[in-house]
Amino acid sequence: MSGIVAAHGPFDPETGKRMLDRLSHRGPDGVGFRQCGPSWLGNRYLAIVDPAHGGQPLSGSTEDIWLVGDGEIYNHQRIRARLGADRFHTGSDLEAAVQLYEEIGVAAFEKLWGTFALVIASEDGRFVAARDPLGLAPLYWARQGQTVLFASEMKAFDEQWRPSVEPFPPGHAWTPEAGLIPGPVFPSGAPVLLKSRTPEEDPPTWVFDALRETLVRAVERSMQVDVPVGVLLSGGVDSSIVTAIASRIAGKKGKTLKTFAVGMAGSSDLAAARVVAEHCGTEHHEHVYTAEDAIGLVPQVIAELESFDPTLVHSAVPNHLVSRLAQDHIKIVLVGEGADELFAGYSHYGEHSSGEALHQDLLDTIEGLHIGGLQRVDRVAGAHGLEPRLPFLDLDMVELALALPPAWKLTSSERPAKWLLRRAFDGWIPDEVLWRPKEQFGQGTGMNDVLRGHFGATISDEELARESDVLDPPLRTGEELAYYRMFTTALPGVNAQKTVGRFVEA
Repeated sequence: MSGIVAAHGPFDPETGKRMLDRLSHRGPDGVGFRQCGPSWLGNRYLAIVDPAHGGQPLSGSTEDIWLVGDGEIYNHQRIRARLGADRFHTGSDLEAAVQLYEEIGVAAFEKLWGTFALVIASEDGRFVAARDPLGLAPLYWARQGQTVLFASEMKAFDEQWRPSVEPFPPGHAWTPEAGLIPGPVFPSGAPVLLKSRTPEEDPPTWVFDALRETLVRAVERSMQVDVPVGVLLSGGVDSSIVTAIASRIAGKKGKTLKTFAVGMAGSSDLAAARVVAEHCGTEHHEHVYTAEDAIGLVPQVIAELESFDPTLVHSAVPNHLVSRLAQDHIKIVLVGEGADELFAGYSHYGEHSSGEALHQDLLDTIEGLHIGGLQRVDRVAGAHGLEPRLPFLDLDMVELALALPPAWKLTSSERPAKWLLRRAFDGWIPDEVLWRPKEQFGQGTGMNDVLRGHFGATISDEELARESDVLDPPLRTGEELAYYRMFTTALPGVNAQKTVGRFVEA
């Protein structure tokens, strides 16, 4: 994880330094910046791969081309082998991106596999920004006059820039000459496997084997680092499966996995997390908080989150507390985000009666993750100097899950939500957790009712009627209006209509 700032065109370096200061939480291990021809690059970095030599900006083969980036390039070793290890100066995975760009230009970004937001500039005026297909790594941009400005978070921008800020589109690159350049279409629009099977048929055994093997490999890749790794263990099935896999991997290395959980006294999430931690033999840490603790954190959490959507706020508060619990123990956290979007875990997916309609709903949700659930995961972990890794959103896992017949993901009395995933990991975690009904993170921790009741009561019906039309669609509840006010206080000038994803039921 890193915080990046980059500008192409006329730009005051002092502005860039101020922006980097606002991103210090993302990169506690160092800061770097440089002028590069008509461009300026800056970075706050968290040392994960090659901590001794991986500081940024990173140069290419010669010191006339430089990169700043956030994220992880998982296929960097293959790129090194292809280009020749002798041209590399560091062990940083991100150096593979700048070296490949030198070799084949903008086409390099289509060959990178991982989570990334990258900016490359050269002394001769070349400039390119790129973002991974799912938007796992955050990136925003703004254009004023002859200058285009990029940063990892909206709060980095000076107030006069904020009305122009927008999310940089996932899966795209941008150059001054060509503008936005779309990459390969992803995720896939149509399932491709086992089309002859009827929805009622049981999948063949190899489907469950493939799901299990693919997720295990994704967790293994996430743990191939030299810094401490742990799991944010919510007590739900997704993070519990990740914990079961990660604990086995750690055990083979003679290590004990660390897990972290939070909740209010008596919360179902805490109880389930304890069961899983004991079953997997982890070094478990937990924190019990009160309703008053949670209510008092909301303004700070909204500033971290850069959103006011109630669904995200409900889950971001416990996410903040569990990240704060973990920050003194580890640098990388594994999380279960993405499983619900791949295997139809949320309750509203249960309203579908056809696989085709469900599949389209899943695709729409995944395409909006970069301003929804991914934003919560990134911002809250980043606020505590942690790098989140999401094995369920490993591209192999996404492609496999979306290739399966979507009718298998429909719920019924015999097939509860995410039954494909649960069946694949039968025996890995206790049945009481494996087949536990889905609860929203905020629900299982007790946040939904606490925050909805408290902040909803702070806004009168008259206030809501008077101010709800500030956005389209209108603000729906007093609670959402209360959060929106906090958002505008924390991020004055930001155009929420362009930048904030909102969960609005049809």
